[in-house]
Amino acid sequence: MKAVEITSFGAPDVLRMGERPMPVPGVGELLIRVTASGVNRPDVLQRTGNYPLPPGASDIPGLEVAGVVEQGDAQALASAGFKLGDRVCALVTGGGYAEYCVAPIGQCLPVPQGLSDIEAASLPETFFTVWSNVFDRGRLQKGETLLIQGGTSGIGVTAIQLAKAMGATVIATAGSDEKCAACLALGADHAINYKTQDFAEEAKRLTGGKGVNVILDMVAGSYVAKEVECLSEDGRLVIIAVQGGIKSEINAALVLVRRLTVTGSTLRPRPIAFKTAIAQACLKNVWPLIESGAVKPVIHSTFAAADAVKAHTLMESNQHIGKIVLTWGAA
Repeated sequence: MKAVEITSFGAPDVLRMGERPMPVPGVGELLIRVTASGVNRPDVLQRTGNYPLPPGASDIPGLEVAGVVEQGDAQALASAGFKLGDRVCALVTGGGYAEYCVAPIGQCLPVPQGLSDIEAASLPETFFTVWSNVFDRGRLQKGETLLIQGGTSGIGVTAIQLAKAMGATVIATAGSDEKCAACLALGADHAINYKTQDFAEEAKRLTGGKGVNVILDMVAGSYVAKEVECLSEDGRLVIIAVQGGIKSEINAALVLVRRLTVTGSTLRPRPIAFKTAIAQACLKNVWPLIESGAVKPVIHSTFAAADAVKAHTLMESNQHIGKIVLTWGAA
């Protein structure tokens, strides 16, 4: 099969189309003939040598795919309600940039009705991440306020829509007036241009000085101190990436006085059982919202898999709004 390989650590041009043996599904797994592969920030980190692979993960990048069930553990397929030929999307620990990909059945979900494979390939990594961190770890409730750092990223556009659908007030940050307008168009109640405004002061102003209940942070670094300042009593800060650096300095007294929770997680190394539970929560709580049109995939660009270099170049430019997807034939 054809697969996009990382020939060495470095810039996007280290990505090359190569040939790999077809993966073989084991017990509890299925083989997907991939039609579309989502592109995510961890793929870029892996390509630059800044994301060590979990044990047993494929060195081929790609954490989410959509396509057709080609082979699989017959008993597990039946118990999961799948059959050969079904259209599915899946979260994988690697190997997504390829014509065929093996996935644990528990991490596979049916393509929501009305969606193309391109749209379906944009779902697993971002929707699993947002559900796990905003609603499980962050415990966002109806009527609370969520601050999203990076509202036009793949994670951001997902978090805006899901939080609004669940009855929360949403404040999103973005790096331009155009991106702020995009956040508002997606349903955010407020958008803050972090290049021209102090997001912490603005968040406090927008909440009448009370602060926000939950923050979804992909920056870390110096942002953490300001985020602690703009959290409400019993507020929760959830860190899911460290694009701004791994070191942070905070006012610990605010953590005590306001009873704050500072937490975080990574999804890729978690066990299959954990990801299966998220998949089932998404199937129950999120898939109906997608099928009703209340929540929609936001696709910025698609590229043929052979143009993965262009896809990664766009990802690193930070000019995209929503998801970037690679295609393999008809999608």
